[in-house]
Amino acid sequence: MPTRYREIEVSGPPRVLGRQLGEAAREEIRGFAAIALERVNLTVRVSREAALRAVRDSVSRVEGYAPHLLEELRGVAEGSGLSLDEVMLLQVRNQLRPDGDAGCTGFSLAGSITADGRPVVGQNWDNDPALDPFTIVLKRRPAGRPAILDVTQAGLIAYLGLNDRGLGVCLNTLPAPSRPLGVPHYFTVRSIYESDGLEGAMAAVRRAERAIPANILLATAQGPADLEVTPEEVHLLRDDGSGVLVHTNHGLHPALEPANARFPELIQSRPRRDRMAALLAAAARPLRIADLQAALRDHEGHPRSICRHANDTPGTGYWASVFSVILEPAAGR
Repeated sequence: MPTRYREIEVSGPPRVLGRQLGEAAREEIRGFAAIALERVNLTVRVSREAALRAVRDSVSRVEGYAPHLLEELRGVAEGSGLSLDEVMLLQVRNQLRPDGDAGCTGFSLAGSITADGRPVVGQNWDNDPALDPFTIVLKRRPAGRPAILDVTQAGLIAYLGLNDRGLGVCLNTLPAPSRPLGVPHYFTVRSIYESDGLEGAMAAVRRAERAIPANILLATAQGPADLEVTPEEVHLLRDDGSGVLVHTNHGLHPALEPANARFPELIQSRPRRDRMAALLAAAARPLRIADLQAALRDHEGHPRSICRHANDTPGTGYWASVFSVILEPAAGR
């Protein structure tokens, strides 16, 4: 069984870079586009007409927020032989379902407690296994902007990864109030990659008129950080001095307690967070990559464990830990 995904590298100005990506990953992008709405409809019924209304609204919003990224997406559409609407649907599909599109257990660690002395961020990607065939490792070298290395479903404008400025990004769904329209989440993530550190990352999120809540776990030169994002606010969380910050799928900032009461946590979020925090606290210092790998494949509480397996949970029982990723942004690895 393969343990790594196909690797692709693209470069140049936005339209050229996007076209290169569309051509290189045409099979994966077209496959993802072919089933995207069908997989959304496993948990909520959304007509194609309703989805296209969100798509076309998003095009105009991205034009105002980050026009160069819309140009890149046009290039992806041209290179893959799809329409812009079809490629934009991949970016907005998590706006179409009330509970988001992933669980995930993540951590961010200060360099002071790691064996290599570098910050680390990592997570399990708890999601729909049907998306696995469309996953790639993508290196983008956009003209005049930071280089980015992502593990991503082909066609997304950004996902889990790092930039060449020492910033690492992991993502979790955050159940909280949403609104139907806004700048798609993945464009704000991509704008984070175009920043140099924590302050720029926060500014990239805050300047977007956001539709959905999301959690963004960061490795930065300023230490572990987490952004709990809602359409109205961006809440910054830091570690407690231990050098360890763990997040799953419920709000940790006091301001999100009302949302926690209204929106059930996703796939046993609190037990996963408690277990990951306990595993990292118990591991000998300094923490090695092998320690982190062991924590991510922990099976206490199987099948609803940190390493999650399919089970009979209504609605999300088919979600599983499809892959794990550990990022050392200062090493570009």
